[in-house]
Amino acid sequence: MDELPLEHVRTLLAVVDEGTFEAAAAALHVTPSAVSQRVKALEQRTGRVLLMRTKPVRPTGSGQVVVRFARQLARLERDARAELGIGDGLGPARLPIAVNADSLATWFLPALTRVPQDPPVCVELHREDESRTTMLLREGQVMAAVTSSPDPVAGCSVRRLGLARYLPVAAPAFARRYLGGPLERDLPRAPVIVFDRSDDLQDAFTRTLTDGRTGAGPVRHHVPASEGYRDAVAAGLGWGLVPEPQALPLLGSGALVELAPDRPLDVALYWQQWKLHSPALSAVAAAVVAEAAEALRSAP
Repeated sequence: MDELPLEHVRTLLAVVDEGTFEAAAAALHVTPSAVSQRVKALEQRTGRVLLMRTKPVRPTGSGQVVVRFARQLARLERDARAELGIGDGLGPARLPIAVNADSLATWFLPALTRVPQDPPVCVELHREDESRTTMLLREGQVMAAVTSSPDPVAGCSVRRLGLARYLPVAAPAFARRYLGGPLERDLPRAPVIVFDRSDDLQDAFTRTLTDGRTGAGPVRHHVPASEGYRDAVAAGLGWGLVPEPQALPLLGSGALVELAPDRPLDVALYWQQWKLHSPALSAVAAAVVAEAAEALRSAP
């Protein structure tokens, strides 16, 4: 494969970030024709189709490799200019990070307050289920992610953060109405709250009660917000698995009851990031690991 022209690589990244060839042209101060020609030339050099010409455009698998390279290149260039003292005008370091909603609502934001701000670091958070945050890493959209996957994405390192504990809970009136008998019999029939269609926690928990025979019930309310999810359970719309830090105050006040006190569900979380020497990325990683050590449970 021929050498990748950096101008063409940066143009591909602009198209992906802006969503269209026209918007990328405006951002780069060139014509849409020039953008199109650069992308076509890059595809000819690589021998691969790099973009799906949709609206917005999407990188193909090969395009994701080039996008990831482009972001890493931009990060290295920014860090090098900063170390050389010629970074004026570049603005603060910007780090795109993927994080799941429950971490974001409980412990992740306090972690960001630990990040030194001299020089300033800006984070751009992408909210995604912990089982899918590695997808954003693979696509080159983010530089780091909180994930439930211990398997490193190509070009990334992995560190274990700890266990996020979830408690199976319901409102007292809901429990009396739907869960008066054996839990393994009643829970698969009861209305349940799920975060979205990729949320498998409630099904996984129910399968532990039924020896894998069945998951949660067919009456499902989708509430794609961590605080809203907790409130929906407390309102009695259904039962659900609520993060321990959110559940404990409501259990203490009597607004929630624990359905199986001896059977919490623990989800292992990991920090994946690019294998890239970047002071800004290292500072954020250190802050996240330190906060997780205090906020999450350690492995038994």
